[in-house]
Amino acid sequence: MQLIEINKTRYRRHLNRVIVACIIVLAVGSLTLSQALIALFPDESGSHFHWNLLGVIVSSVTIGWILNKYRTHDYMREVVYVWELKQALNKINRKMPKLKIAADAGNGDALLAIHYSYAGSRLLWHLDDNTIIMDELAIEQKKLDNLAAQYQLTLDANDYNDKMLKQF
Repeated sequence: MQLIEINKTRYRRHLNRVIVACIIVLAVGSLTLSQALIALFPDESGSHFHWNLLGVIVSSVTIGWILNKYRTHDYMREVVYVWELKQALNKINRKMPKLKIAADAGNGDALLAIHYSYAGSRLLWHLDDNTIIMDELAIEQKKLDNLAAQYQLTLDANDYNDKMLKQF
C-alpha cells in the first residue's frame, strides 16, 4: 500500500459525517426494529432483551453492508484509505519486536517495514492532529536512518510490500 497525501479537511469532514450517519442509523434502526418486534411478539414477563439485541445486530450488519457496498465511492476514498492504512500499520506493529531485532542485524526488509511504519504513522498522526509523540517518532526515525546508513541502504516507503512481513 502506497502512502499518499490526504486532504486533511476533506478527510475529517467525510469521516465525521460517516460516523454521525452510522450512529444515527444504528440508533434509529435498532430502536425501530426492536419496537416493531416487541409490538408483534410481546413477552408476558416484560423482558424484551432479545428483541433489542436483534435490533442492534440487524442494524449493525446493515451498516457494515452499506459501508462495504459504498467503500469504492469517491466520498469514502480518504476514509477507506486511512482505515486500510491503519490495518497495514497494525500488521507491522504486531511484528515490531522481531522487525527491530532483524533491523539491528541489517535485514533490509525489516528496515524498510519499520521505515514504512514510521512514515505511515506520521501521516496518520498529522491527519488526527496527534502531534504529542511526533518528537519520539523523530528520535526513532533518526535511529533507523543511522542503521540504514550503517548498512548502506536507502529506504523508500514506496518500496514496501506487506509480503515482506511473512519472513518475520
